[in-house]
Order: sequence, then structure tokens, then C-alpha cells
Amino acid sequence: MNKIFKSREALLYIMTISMVFSFSAWMSLLNNFVIEAASFDGSQIGILQSLREIPGFLAFTVVIAIMFIAQQRLAYISMILLGLGVLLTGFFPNALGLYITTVIMSVGFHYLETLNQSLSLQWLSKEKAPIILGKITAAKSFTSLIVFVLIYIMMKYYSVEYKYVYLFFGGITFVIGILIWIFFEHFKDDVVQEKKIVLKKEYWLFYILTLFAGARRQIFIVFAAFLLVEKFGVDIHNMVALMFVNAILNMYFAPAIGRFISKFGERTTLNIEYLGLIIIFISYAFVNNEYIAFILYIIDHLLFSMAIALKTYFQKIADPKDIASASAVSFTINHIAAVFLPFVLGMLWLYSNSLVFIIGASIAVLSFLLSFLVPRNPKQGFETTLKT
Repeated sequence: MNKIFKSREALLYIMTISMVFSFSAWMSLLNNFVIEAASFDGSQIGILQSLREIPGFLAFTVVIAIMFIAQQRLAYISMILLGLGVLLTGFFPNALGLYITTVIMSVGFHYLETLNQSLSLQWLSKEKAPIILGKITAAKSFTSLIVFVLIYIMMKYYSVEYKYVYLFFGGITFVIGILIWIFFEHFKDDVVQEKKIVLKKEYWLFYILTLFAGARRQIFIVFAAFLLVEKFGVDIHNMVALMFVNAILNMYFAPAIGRFISKFGERTTLNIEYLGLIIIFISYAFVNNEYIAFILYIIDHLLFSMAIALKTYFQKIADPKDIASASAVSFTINHIAAVFLPFVLGMLWLYSNSLVFIIGASIAVLSFLLSFLVPRNPKQGFETTLKT
């Protein structure tokens, strides 16, 4: 047991699993909870999701925070804040209450996600990173699976109220955050990190692909799930069952993607991901069969695993001392579209949900074209194929 508390990889797994434990519960319940308990419409869910992404947009402030608090300790604080926001959610079934608890949850989640990426890319070697990140993604899926099973049992067979479900899952993350703070060794940085905001022209392609990835993520998270609930009337039990299937498939798919990246490289992986997204978004725009919509949702979710390639591409081109700062900046870039896109598309949704997904397909087309600029063997000094 003592070995675990001295292992960096073990800490990465525990932080990731704890984060997913509460956030998966929050996400899987959200659409049904806001419709059933707070009578949200498309514009209100858009506002809530935009508010949720503001802390992501402000992720660059992590650079300021680590001037005063070590990255590892800040990650613990973030985990505790995430748990607090989730455990309070069910007690405020109204627009204002949900907006406030969402912001609390989101500050913790986005800081923790930023720091988790930063520490992963610092602590894992370039050779091992795709494999380990694939396994961590699989662990996230397994955790989600456990969450979905627990939610299904709690709500289907015991009729547990939303507020107590949120309390349980948020509370677990809250407690784990405290325990790992107490028991885990504090690891020293192998490379002293820059304590200022880093924006380098050499990373421009990574920044643009990150921006588009944020836009794509919002359309999936906010509107793909909302489509199933609003258009096809999918209830909470079927939504959880669908997420259960996603988690099962991703447990096997994510490690395979890690191996695929190691063998074929980031460029090929990103080509496949973005081409798949073009097909998926166009299909969302015109789907009228709920079972086809289910299949699209599952494939869309699986494509998220390929985002590992964007992380490992950055790890290969980045100066090691830039990783913490650049990770924070990349999260901010990832959330630029996320701050306004849910609100804008939420308003557009009231007139045409198909147009929302056509916009998503257009973003995927741009990403696909840009992915051909990723070198076959990216490294410092050879960040894009345009560089001579």
C-alpha cells in the first residue's frame, strides 16, 4: 500500500477516476434533471452550459495559481471543489440554483482537468504516454460504467431522488480529494515549469485544432444528448443504459487507440477522427429514427478517445518547461467557443436543430483539412509540415 502512495501513475489514475465518478453522474443526470425538475428549454440549457464553460475559458489562471500553490496540491483543492459542486446540485432545482452550483462544480472540474493533463505530460515519457493515456481513458470508461450501473439501480429499483444521487457521487469525490491530500507523497517537478502564460507561434496548429475540438465537444455534450431527450423522448433509464454501452465499448477501444497512435502516429489518428465526425454530424442533422440516433451517439462518443492523439502531438512538440503553462492556455483556447457556442446554438436550436449539427460538420471539415499539417513524426523544431 505504501508503494501506491509513492507512485505518480497511481495518483494520476486516482485523480482521474475520482473526477469521472462525480462528473459522469452530473452529466448523465443533467438533461433529465433540468427538464423534469426545472422545466428547462433549449435556451436555458444553452445558458447553463455556457456558464459551465466559463471556468474552462479561465483555465489560464492556473498559471497564476501555481505561482502560489504547487500543481499537485492545487489538483487536490480542485477535486474537493468539484465534489462540493456536484453534491449540492440536486438541492437547487431551479435556474439560479443550477447556474450557481454548476459554476462551483465547473471551477473544480476544469482546474483539475487542466492540472491532470499537465502532470500526465510531465510525469509520463513520450514513449509510454499514448499507452498509459489510453489505459487511463479506459479506466475513465470503467468508472463511468460503475456510475451508470449505480445510478440505474438507485433510480430504477429504489427510486432515490435526484438530490441524494448527486449528494452520493459528489460526496465520494469530495472525500477522496481530502484523503489523497493526506496520504500521497508530494512529488517534485522533474523540470521546473514556467510560471507565466506561454503562447508560442510554434504551437499554432495545436492551438487551432484545440479550439475546434472544444467546439465539437460542446455540440456533442450539449446538443447530441439533448436531441435524444427532446426529439425522441428518451427517459433517464434509457439514457443511462446508452451511456453504459458507451463505457463498455470505450474500455476496449481506448487502450487500442493508444496502441494505434504508437504504431501509426498522431496524424493518421486525427485524420480518421475528423473524417468520422463529418459523417456523424451530418447524420445527426437528418436522423429521424431513434435507434440510428443511438448508434450515432455511441460512435460519436468512441471518437473522443482519439483526442489522445492531440495531447501526445503536443507533448512531442512542446518544450518540457512549457507544459504546465501551455496546458492551461490550451484549455482556455479549447473553451473559447464553449463560452458562447452553447448559448448561440441554443437559440438556433429553437428554430432548427439540424442547422446546429451542420455547423458541427463544418467545424469537422476544417479540422480534417488542418490535420494533414501534422507531421508524421512531430518533434520540437518540426511542429507542422509547413515548417522548412
